[in-house]
Amino acid sequence: MTARTDSAGQPWWHGAAIYQIYPRSFQDSNGDGVGDLAGIAARLDHVAALGVDAIWISPFFTSPMRDFGYDVSDYCDVDPVFGTLADFDALIARAHELGLKVSIDQVYAHTSDLHPWFTQSRAGRNGPHADWYVWADPKADGTPPNNWQSVFGGPAWTWDARRGQYYMHTFLKEQPQLNVHNRDVQDALLGVARFWLDRGVDGFRLDALNHSMHDPRLRNNPPAPDTGRVRTRPFDFQIKRYSQSHPGVVAFIERIRALCDEYGAIHTVAEVGGDKAIAEMQAYTRGNRRLNSAYGFDLLYAPELTAEVAAAAMARWGDGKGWPSWAFENHDAPRAVSRWCRAEDMAPFARVKAALLASLRGNIIVYQGEELGLEQDDIPFELLKDPEAIANWPLTLSRDGARTPMPWQDEALGGFTSGEPWLPLSPANLARAVAAQEGQPRSLLHFTRAVLALRKGNAALRHGGLEHIAADGAVLSFERVWRGERIRCLFNLSGEANATPSLPGHEVLLAVNGADATTLPAWSALLARV
Repeated sequence: MTARTDSAGQPWWHGAAIYQIYPRSFQDSNGDGVGDLAGIAARLDHVAALGVDAIWISPFFTSPMRDFGYDVSDYCDVDPVFGTLADFDALIARAHELGLKVSIDQVYAHTSDLHPWFTQSRAGRNGPHADWYVWADPKADGTPPNNWQSVFGGPAWTWDARRGQYYMHTFLKEQPQLNVHNRDVQDALLGVARFWLDRGVDGFRLDALNHSMHDPRLRNNPPAPDTGRVRTRPFDFQIKRYSQSHPGVVAFIERIRALCDEYGAIHTVAEVGGDKAIAEMQAYTRGNRRLNSAYGFDLLYAPELTAEVAAAAMARWGDGKGWPSWAFENHDAPRAVSRWCRAEDMAPFARVKAALLASLRGNIIVYQGEELGLEQDDIPFELLKDPEAIANWPLTLSRDGARTPMPWQDEALGGFTSGEPWLPLSPANLARAVAAQEGQPRSLLHFTRAVLALRKGNAALRHGGLEHIAADGAVLSFERVWRGERIRCLFNLSGEANATPSLPGHEVLLAVNGADATTLPAWSALLARV
């Protein structure tokens, strides 16, 4: 295993580059068309060669897969489609051999409706699991207890005749909400965390953590103001004041941190979205008794990547405000090269985007295939698997388009499987396959390795503070500072050339797409020690 601290004396996770793996789509080892844990282990050489510090594996637990693993029916086992616990142990061992830490998702806001806890809870209003979920009586007219709406459309309440009550679900009706106010539920979830810590995991991403506690008084959410943005779901018409983000989440977080501290340098990162996401992320990570980092959506879901948008997002996490985790892509967000630039600009844009990610203060997360410049695939309705996209077709962009299989070879099945892949591989992304880029020294794959090596080898970029953030038209600039070292970072986030302040005589660490000391061409970047 790698050391708990690095040469700068910081914890291994501080400033780490983390590679997200979506197991269904990384590598299929048995020909059933679905990726698995053995496939991940077989491809870890590729991940290690990128120069990242850790991997984050999206859910692989036992599940009916109504929401592709985020509906857990057994927290302490592997779903057969992904393999076995022995496969997971082998994956951990291989990762540690390669110097990679391993983080996994933990889903504490809800379970599957097939989880034994829920089966017992819905059986009646008495018993040890009766109040492990959020149950409520109907109004006098039989309608749900309040106006809360689910993310996937319709009320956040489903009637259950066995109890004669409604149960809450923020997402699918097959994902009943856990009552994390209940201390016994917290103890059970901490037992799950301990199970995986004992198997050698090095960190947790805590999914939808601010959804884990609700207002016990079940007050109605107020309406959200109409901002002119297209609203495709009833969920978008409310301020989620009472259905999530109860202050009690913080005390539960402190229990999670205390458990992880028993195991040493375990990295904890919260996924937090919603109307007050920044304030909650900073509350969840404040001091030394809460989580290490928080993973938000400022840039992940930004409609465009401009200097102004990036500068504002970075400024919200200035020194002393916590340690963020940044991502431009993931399994829920469309591919950035398809969102943020024209098709003809994808190649240069992917390079400047990679350079910016590697320069940010905080941890950075690279989503599988981002190092290849994969674009968003257009999945026809008849092939969709994403329940949100199916429910809101055609106004919600399918998450499936960012979940298509990883192309290892530029051939029909991409080297991903010998069977029928669970989602199709597009010709455009097959042309960007790992094997195709390995033989091209100027490819995005090689460039990504270079910028990650620059970050890892430079304490100012990995651990440093953040100063002089500015957006001047299309040019984003800031400085990373660490123990007397100062690095000036300049990014032209447009398709037009821009003049820049002269930097003669300074050591250039990175010049992207033709940048130099006087000019930033279209989609370019310059990093220099000043």
